[in-house]
Amino acid sequence: MDAAPLLGEVARRLNEVNLEAVLIGNAGAALQGAPVTTVDFDFMFRKTARNLAKMKDVARALGAVILRPYYPVSDLYRVVRDEDGHVDFKPTIHDVRAFAGLRDRATTIQIGGAPVRVASVVDLARERKRNLRELVDRWQWLPPERRTQFLRKRVAPGRSVL
Repeated sequence: MDAAPLLGEVARRLNEVNLEAVLIGNAGAALQGAPVTTVDFDFMFRKTARNLAKMKDVARALGAVILRPYYPVSDLYRVVRDEDGHVDFKPTIHDVRAFAGLRDRATTIQIGGAPVRVASVVDLARERKRNLRELVDRWQWLPPERRTQFLRKRVAPGRSVL
C-alpha cells in the first residue's frame, strides 16, 4: 500500500470541511525526518458535535466508514476505506493537555497539494516516550524467556537490542 495518496486525499478532505486536526504518531515523525515506518495515520482533533459532523463528511467524501473499535474503553474514531487503509482520529492524547497548544506548535506541510498540520518534534517525542514507557511496563512483568521474544518482535529485521 502506498500511503502518500491516501494522506493527500485526507488532507484535501479535512481542508474542504474545515476540520482542524494535527497529524501525530509515526506518520508525523516520518514527515519530520525520523527513521520510522507506519501504515496508518493518526490525527488529534477537538471533539465537538460540529467536528464529529465534519469527520462524517470527510468519511463520506472518502467513501469510507467510521468505526469505534475500542468502544467504550477508548475515544478513538477510525475512518476505514477497505482499498487502502485507515485514519485514526483521537480527541485525547496522553501528555498533551490541550489541542490548541498542539495545533499552535505544529508545522504545516503540503501533501498532495493540501496543507496538513504535523505535530512538532517535541510533541511527537513526548508521545513516543509515553509509548515506550507503556512497553517497558508490560515487558517487566514477562518471564525472562518471553522478554526475548517480546523484544525481537518489536525490533526491525536484522537489528537486535539484546
